Amino acid sequence: QVQLVESGGGLVQAGGSLRLSCAASGRTFITYNMAWFRQAPGKAREFVARIRWSGGRIDYADSVKGRYTISRDNAKNTMYLQMNSLEPEDTAVYYCAAASRITSVTMRALVDYDFWGQGTQVTVSS
Repeated sequence: QVQLVESGGGLVQAGGSLRLSCAASGRTFITYNMAWFRQAPGKAREFVARIRWSGGRIDYADSVKGRYTISRDNAKNTMYLQMNSLEPEDTAVYYCAAASRITSVTMRALVDYDFWGQGTQVTVSS
């Protein structure tokens, strides 16, 4: 089992930046592939970015590519999402997720992930 706790959300003006953190506890964090998803009001939860356990194989949704950066520090059992040039359309609850194994080529589906955090709200004002 892995417990995930997100932090770092808040209210920011368009064009601003935030850094989200996902602290993991429980089983060995280093063996898990990690990802960020988000869910805007009235919309389905969607993939944002993912990172392999080694820090390699990083992947982003087209909507955030060039603006967001995912990273992880296995020594601290923590994953990060640096979000720059934020837009009102980025407003959502952001969730971190952990996958114990590779279940698909893209690893972009909700069902690919075994463990989820409770989410942190990000609100971008125009």
